[in-house]
Order: sequence, then structure tokens, then C-alpha cells
Amino acid sequence: MPETIVINGQHIDRGEKVLTKLVISKLPSGTVIEIPIYVFRSVHDGPVVLVMAGMHGDEVNGTEIIRRMLSKKMLYPLKGTIIAVPVLNIYGFLNFSREVPDGKDVNRSFPGNRDGSLASRVAYRFMKEVVPYIDYGLDYHTGGSSRANYPQIRCVLGDYRNEELAKAFAAPFILNAPYRQGSLRKESGKLGKSILVYETGESLRFDEKGINLGIEGTCRVLHHLGMMANYTPATEESVVCMKDVWLRAKNAGLWRSFIKLGDQVKKNQYIGSITDPYGEMEVRLNSPATGYVVGLNNMPVVNQGDALMHIAF
Repeated sequence: MPETIVINGQHIDRGEKVLTKLVISKLPSGTVIEIPIYVFRSVHDGPVVLVMAGMHGDEVNGTEIIRRMLSKKMLYPLKGTIIAVPVLNIYGFLNFSREVPDGKDVNRSFPGNRDGSLASRVAYRFMKEVVPYIDYGLDYHTGGSSRANYPQIRCVLGDYRNEELAKAFAAPFILNAPYRQGSLRKESGKLGKSILVYETGESLRFDEKGINLGIEGTCRVLHHLGMMANYTPATEESVVCMKDVWLRAKNAGLWRSFIKLGDQVKKNQYIGSITDPYGEMEVRLNSPATGYVVGLNNMPVVNQGDALMHIAF
């Protein structure tokens, strides 16, 4: 752990607890856009852990996880340093949007470019100011619009650090998730930083169960690293899934699922249907694999090719 951390030009020494605001840009109105970053440092040597949310501005469950932990003063480490970022994509948060105003996804823009698009500039500043200091990270996400995710950890299994932290977090499901081009996880991995993604619920909706599991899992990870004394032991062992598949709509129409999030399904099991609005057509949908439903589209009106159900196995 470094003696001094410098973020946004502010020197933060051991034992300090600081809120700094990383200036990104200005709105056309002249309003300054800043990313609040909380830094909690122990005097005792230890790892540096990042907890962050709001990479996509409409994914609020992670923001609520960090907010509750901040309000209850749960992020003061016994050793090491915790860096907390409740909302990375301030633009999207203000506009209930996944993207920044230029329409780009911040999590497909890493490592970023100082002179690039707005999303690229956000990614660049974060990579330069925060990522070099961290050893581990928890990045909280949700499903997309109307698509809910069952609480799950995503990481590259086969890396012992990822496996160790994922088991410590003990979400209901652990998914082997290869790196995606332009993601924070991939670019941090190149630097030897281990970042896990926690997914729960859907965008613009609080998922109380997933929020509570996220807080408990975060505490278990911090306890595992020797940074927190109190934690809630997991009551069930995680289900580890090495592969996954999406069931997609073969026809446009009205989608009905007969399966709930978290359910186990069998290959070729009748799991839902798509009908037209007039009662003249009905298409039965069968499961493409035996596994667990970790993602589900809650939108009743779907187009051909839409993702309906995410099955992991």
C-alpha cells in the first residue's frame, strides 16, 4: 500500500478519510461535472480495494449498495485502503441513461483517450487517477432496460485471485465471464488488477434482495482480505457456471415467461410463449440448455431477436 495516494491533485496519506471530486468536463450550460470519490485509509498496511457503481447511469442498485455502506460507516478499513465511487457516469445518472451524452458506453471505452469522445475521456481519467492504486475491485451492475439479473458474480475463472474473491463474496451464482473489449475489467486485468462484477436486478429499479446480498458479499470480501471484522456468513454455497446461453425471440409479439429468475430448467423444457396481440398466433419456446435462469426479460412486448432469458450452466 502506498504511503500517499494522489487523486485529482489531492494528496491522501495513511489514516485519512477524504472526499475528492474528479472534474471531468462541463455541460453546455457551463455546469461542472464532477465524480465524487471517497477514500478511506487505515494507518496499517494492506490492500487497496475499489468499490464502484454507476458505470451505466441507469443502474442504481450498486449506487444504493455503496450509499448504505457509506451512511453506516462500513467502509473504514482495519488495514489498507478502500476507494468508493457511488456514481461513475454522472451524465447517465442525471439523464436516467446507460450512456453518456455522446451515446457511447463508458464500459466499452477503456483505457480511454484524453482527447477522445466524452465516454473515452471519463475512462481515461479513471484509468489514470484511480486504477493504478488498486489491487482488487468490485464493480456493481444491473441488467439492462426491463431485463433483470439474479444476484451473481461475473469474473474470469481460472485466475486464482478471481476465484478466491468470488468464493468469498458468495453470491448465489458465480459465472465465468471472459473479458470484453474496452471494459474496465479487461484493461485493469492487463495491469494485474483483479476486478469482479456483481450483477443484480434491472435498471432504474431497486432490488432489495440483491442490494442486501451485495452489501453482505462486499463485507465478506473485505473480511477475507483482513479489512473488516464484522460480516454475515453465507448460508448457501454459490452455484458455479462455466457457460451460458441466451434464449432469443424467434418472432415479434407478446412474451410470457413460465419461469422465474433463479429457477433451474431442463433442456427442451417448455418455458414460455410468444403470441400476437390478436389471438391468431402462438409460438412455444423451449429451453436451449439445462441450467439456471440468471437473467430474464420482463418486457411483455418484444421484437424478433430480443434477448428473453439468460441460462447459465
